[in-house]
Amino acid sequence: MTQAFNYQTTFILDKSHFSECYDESVAVPTFAALYRKGAFLLVIGAGLVMFSELNPYPAWFIFSLGLLEIVSSRYKKAWWVARQMLSKVAKAEVSLQINADSVHISSFYNDNRMKFSDIERITATDNGWLITHHSFRHYVSNRCLDESAKAFLQAKIS
Repeated sequence: MTQAFNYQTTFILDKSHFSECYDESVAVPTFAALYRKGAFLLVIGAGLVMFSELNPYPAWFIFSLGLLEIVSSRYKKAWWVARQMLSKVAKAEVSLQINADSVHISSFYNDNRMKFSDIERITATDNGWLITHHSFRHYVSNRCLDESAKAFLQAKIS
């Protein structure tokens, strides 16, 4: 009789983990899609500032929003990682347990058990695994998995 699969480990949510999570889970939009909204607000705001009799404060506000949107689009990853590092979960220890029935990720602030029967999709990335569960995506890094856990998740994809 074969032994049921069971894997347990812990890891820390640090800057390198958040950076890897962003790189592996965020789809990179095209240049036009990334800057469209900011450019639109910038042009409308500039037009209102230069060619309108409107109170200058709302016009400058719209122009500033466009500028802020362009800057935030350019530094999207740095902004996201900084927000995660300032959150309460930064430096938290996370427990990961993978068994034949589920993937269980828990910490002081979160407890998430994902049964394989409820998981919509498991996608292998260059550095880890994206698990889609109830339309939410969770990232598990290969840094915290051994070869048997990677092989087990690979078998779940097939």
